[in-house]
This record gives sequence, C-alpha cells and structure tokens, in this order.
Amino acid sequence: MARLSDAEIGQFDKQDACSGLNQCFSKGCRVKYANVVVGTKSDKVDQFFTYGVGELEGLSVGSKVTVPFAQERAERTGYVFELLEQLPEELEGKRIRNIVSVDEAESLTEDAVTVCRWMRGRYYCRYIDAALCFAPSGKPSASGKKRVPEAIDPAGFIAEGVMNDGIAENVRDDETVETIGERTAECAGEGATAATGGATKSHQIDHAANEAENIAAGEGVKKANPLTAEQRKACSVILPAIEKAEPEVFLLNGVTGSGKTEVYLTAAETSLVCGRGVIMLVPEISLTHQTVARFIQRFGRSRLAILHSKLTAGERYDEWRRIREGGADIVIGARSAVFAPFKDIGLIIVDEEHETSYKADQTPKYDAVEVAVKRARASKAIVILGSATPSVVSNYRAEQGYYKKITMAKRYNLVSLPRVETCDMRTELLKGNRGIFSEALYARMEEELAAGRQVMLFLNRRGWSSYVSCPSCGYVMKCEHCNISLTYHKAENRAVCHYCGVSKRVPETCPSCGKPGLRHFGLGTEQAEALTREAFPDRRVARLDADAARKKGSGEKVLKDFAAGKLDILIGTQMIAKGLDFARVTLVGVLLADISLNIPDFKSPERTFQLLTQVAGRAGRREERGHVVVQTCLPENYAIEAAVNGDYEGFYRTELYFRKTLGYPPFSDVVQVTAFAAAEGDAAAGAAKAKELLLGLLGEASRAEILEPGPAPIAKAGEDFRYHLYIKVPTAKRRAYEWALAEVKHKINTANVSPYRIIIDVNPYSLM
Repeated sequence: MARLSDAEIGQFDKQDACSGLNQCFSKGCRVKYANVVVGTKSDKVDQFFTYGVGELEGLSVGSKVTVPFAQERAERTGYVFELLEQLPEELEGKRIRNIVSVDEAESLTEDAVTVCRWMRGRYYCRYIDAALCFAPSGKPSASGKKRVPEAIDPAGFIAEGVMNDGIAENVRDDETVETIGERTAECAGEGATAATGGATKSHQIDHAANEAENIAAGEGVKKANPLTAEQRKACSVILPAIEKAEPEVFLLNGVTGSGKTEVYLTAAETSLVCGRGVIMLVPEISLTHQTVARFIQRFGRSRLAILHSKLTAGERYDEWRRIREGGADIVIGARSAVFAPFKDIGLIIVDEEHETSYKADQTPKYDAVEVAVKRARASKAIVILGSATPSVVSNYRAEQGYYKKITMAKRYNLVSLPRVETCDMRTELLKGNRGIFSEALYARMEEELAAGRQVMLFLNRRGWSSYVSCPSCGYVMKCEHCNISLTYHKAENRAVCHYCGVSKRVPETCPSCGKPGLRHFGLGTEQAEALTREAFPDRRVARLDADAARKKGSGEKVLKDFAAGKLDILIGTQMIAKGLDFARVTLVGVLLADISLNIPDFKSPERTFQLLTQVAGRAGRREERGHVVVQTCLPENYAIEAAVNGDYEGFYRTELYFRKTLGYPPFSDVVQVTAFAAAEGDAAAGAAKAKELLLGLLGEASRAEILEPGPAPIAKAGEDFRYHLYIKVPTAKRRAYEWALAEVKHKINTANVSPYRIIIDVNPYSLM
C-alpha cells in the first residue's frame, strides 16, 4: 500500500485550510452561522449546508446537531464542520433556517473533523461517511453495564504459557471470508461483505480480565520486564518524543520474538504519565485477546476499552461513550479503533503495520496507517509502526526520511533464529513421491515428535480441495454470483464460495455432461489434516482455520490444548502464522509455499515473503533452536529464496527495483475505479466513460498512466458485473488526479438516469 509521508499529508492540511469557508474566527466574536454536513448518503448532497445558530450556546466544530432538511422540512442529524461570524456573500438575502438542537455527548472532536476533511479528498468518500467513522454506532446496551467486551479469553493464553516474557507478538486469524468489493447498491449506502463468525458476548472478558489481574503482581498490575539493550535503545528515541508532544512516526523493525511488545508497553506508560491517551491497533479481531491480556497485566483492567466490529451495537456504543467521557485511556482494537473518540491522544501504535487488513474494503476505503499518521499530526501525537517485515512502502518512507527507523535484530531471549531449508517438490515428484510430505519434512517430523516436541504445519488454503471438476468434460463448479471456482469441504460434502459464502451440495453427476464421478483437485487444510493423521496415526493432530474455529470457543480450545502439550501436530492457515509462542514447537513445515505467489496482484511476492518469514518465526522460541522446512515448486523465486535466507534487505532491494521499473507504489498510487452494473455491457461502458472523462480533464499527457479498462478478475459480484479501470498516479501528479477523479465520480454518480455507478479505491488491498 502506498502511504502518504508526513510532508504529503501536510499538503492536505493546506488544502483543508483553503477549501470551503474559513472555520477559524476571532475570539470574542459571536458565532452566528454553522456549516453542517448532513447525514444523508447521496453524492448529490455531499456538501456543506449553512444554518443559523440562533440562541444555541456552546456550539463547536464537531458538534452533533439536528437540522431541518429539504423542502419537506424533515429533521436530520449532522455535524458542524465550520463556524461562521457572518453569512457568505452568495447566501445574502436568502432565508436561513436555524439548527434545532445540539447533542454534545455524541459530538466529534475538532481533530476528528480535520481528519474527516482530509479523508474525503484522499479516499473519495462523502463527508458523512468519514464523520460516521468517528461517531458512535448503536444505542446503549440494555443492561446499562459498562464492561470491557472481548471475543476470546486472554487469561487462558497467559495461564497456559502461550505468552512469555513479553516476546509474544500476534496470532493472525485465518484468511477471513474475503470481500469482493461493493455492489452498485453501495453507492446508495449499502455494503456487500461476506460475514464470518458469530456475535461476541461481553461477559467473556470479565472472567478473563479477573484471571489476568490475579496473575499480575503488586497492586493489580505487573511490573515491567527488564529491557534488553535493543529495547532500551528504541525507548531512548521514542520516549522523549512522547514527552515533548512532537509529532513523529517511528518504524520499529524487530525480528519475531525481539520484544517489540515491551517497547509498546513502555511507550504507552510514558504517554499515560503525560496524561494522554493510547490507541493500540492490531490487524485482526482475533489478535485482540493477546494484546488485551498484556495490557491488563501492565495497567490493570479498568483503563482499557475495546473497539472492533464484532462487538454488539450496545457494547460498541458503551465503549465509545466510556472513552469519550474519560473512563478509559487505552483503546485496543482492529483498524476501526484508529477513530477512538479521545480528546487528547499521545500515542498510536500499529502492530504488524504491513498487514493488508489495515486497508478497509468498504466505504470509506481508508488505510488505517495513513489515518493514524494524519490523526497524530492533528493531535501532536507519536506513531509507532511495528513489524518484523515492514512493508516496502514503509521501509522506503524511512529511507526517504519521512519515518525514523529503529531496528531490533535479536530475539529477546537471545535464542538463534531457526534453520530454514527448502524442499523442491518437483524433485520429489520425479522420485515418485506424490504425498504432501517431502522426505526431509517427514524425517524431521518423526525426529522431533520422537523427542517429545511439537510440530506446526502451515497451509494457506482451507477446505478439502480448491475446486471440483468433471474429468470427462472439464466442467468446474463455480459460484453463480462471483463466477469463481467453489472450494470443496468434505465434512459437509459441500462446495463453498470463499468470497460470498454461497454453499452447494456436490451433485452425484456432472451438471454439464451428466456423467458420474466429479473429482476434487488441489490441497486444503481439511485434506492435509486427514493425510497427516494417516501418516502419523499415533500422534494427536488438530486443525485451526476459519472453518475449525467457527464454533464459539473451539479455536481457543485448540490453542490451549496445543500449549498444554495435549496435541502433537497443529495444522493451520494464517491463524497459526503469527504471534503464537509455544515452548515445545521446534519444527514448522510449510506445505505449499507457492499459493500466494499465484494471486494476480503486484503485491503477491511481498505477501509471500512476509507470511513465510512470520510462520518461520514460530519455531524454536526457547532453548532449542528451531527448524523450518519450506516445500515449494518455485525455490528459485526471489521472495521464497529471501524468506528462506532471512534476507529482508535483499528482498526489499529486488522488490523496490521491480516496483520502480513498473511504476508501482511507493513510486505511485494505484487507483482502482470499479464500474458496477446489472448488465455486463453497462459495466464496461461505465469504466470506459470514466476513462474518457479523466482524459478530458487531464489531457492526453496522462494517457500512459490510465490503463485500458477490463473485466475484474472476479467479474461478477453478487448480482452486478464489474469492470476495473486502473490508474498509476505518480506522486508528483497526486493532487491533479485527486481533483479529476473527484469530478468524474461526482458526474457519474449524480447522473439522474444511469445504468452504472463507480467506486474509487486508492491502493486497494486486492486487485481482485
């Protein structure tokens, strides 16, 4: 993801100050009017509306108000974005209606309004879309109790030793059911996202929090662990900036197990001592439990608030109000927690900053890292971006001086990084080995298991097989909505779309030719589990992916059992790749390292390198040095080769060369314009129209940067066909394109009669 530097974000500050009407006014002057953003999701009314203040007192930028709107005089809620001493000249002589009421309890802070104005320009969203990111959702919970809600019991992980000595980092969830963009209806305010999991219950954290506090020493909190030399060096740079309230972005590049979490905690403690709030972002909801446990141990339970999308509406509202009223000064959550309603933020931490889940796939399609940097600037706060494998863009920002890079190259307990070897599965096939284990991996597994140690096997594809096909005619079962192959799940004997969630029974005969014998092709975790049980019948085997963890509490039980030594082999997807710290794991096997390389996306090599590096970091985190076996058909690929050698710098230099040659981030923004329509021809026409309008506004000189539109890789989303138009926007032309794209979006989406609509996504997390 191409992210803005401090200097570039500063350009938006100047734009905000110059655009619209001046929100600053002289002290002592009477505020008579307010420019309000009204709560209606229509591009036609995405503008400021001027209202009189009347006799209202205490109105400020960010105030939530009720105003009369439209000819029927219906009342709507809105937010004050500007305060005025006098009426704008163009409105002189016109009748101005007054604001009806003010709700200060649910108002936004002034720094939030600054970020909202910037988000509208950066992400092509409506004012109200940005404002609602900061606003509370839902209503107070029925019980009226203000508790710390959370989905997973963090105490069990502490008690079972998964977290140890401050070196545990993050466990990323399995690949969540992917969203495929938004349908045409999104332009009218609806989003189309596949759902995963069930609703969480707030009472689960109560027991967990109490257990965590019982473990803690002293007055309900645990004292800080002694810092290593590298941790002290990192803190010596970060803490003074927090104390001086000097806006700064630090890129904390620490190998897995180096103790980045302890640096986070120490920085948070400094911010709290200064009387300023802390936001801690983790890339997935499933990671929240470990972070909550660590922060409870250090700071106690009462200071924490949790924000993420799996909370019930009542829980989320209660947390929002508790933060807003000063009842909590630490907020932990996934990307949406960056909008926590603090009045004074001192520190924003973004753990695993390279993760694509920080990029939103629903409107507004924001990048939480960019928003964190922007909000920190507005609040004079510090940002820490932490990662063992920093994104290419962030590392480049550090090289250019926009971020300050801090390196932690040693593990906390000084144990050596694991030995990594590659197995070429093409050679195995020539030997006649058609199984899922290479000779080397099988031998290593036997050796480690015989010694009483544990093994983790990683495969980033869930299900039994990746597709169902007819060997007679070549028919492949596909989703009728998304036009992609369905994944076979043997347990239910169903073929499932991993994008929209559609599930079908597998027929006994081919729907195309009528012959029996549909077959399953490709390897998934479900099949890998069965084959592992066959290969090691005397060993206790478990699987952890989105399917296995769907039942409430099942995922946590698997991890606890594995930590307690009740399991020998754990097979999983990204859910097991990061953050887990098991004392007995000395061997990690990567069954198919090539999977992520085959995704049609320029970021595929980067994601492959990051994922392999992270999963390798699960091996040998105690006294015994670990071993990693990477099975692949492409051992010569530079991303796999660099991951095997632990060579981040080598990978970065190679990838940066390709990015520069091809004009990809960080040397440009990749802007995806998606046209949606019920008919394929209309979707194609919408993308073509967008290109025509852009060229008309920017001139022929931009033709090389605006690619030819074409059908999306997933050509149909729900009931709508989708066509993509890609633009490579050079950094120097960013402002010109922002203006032009905003004009194109407004013209197309406000047309009275049009069969298509468009959505604009800056640096999308996926090109699918």
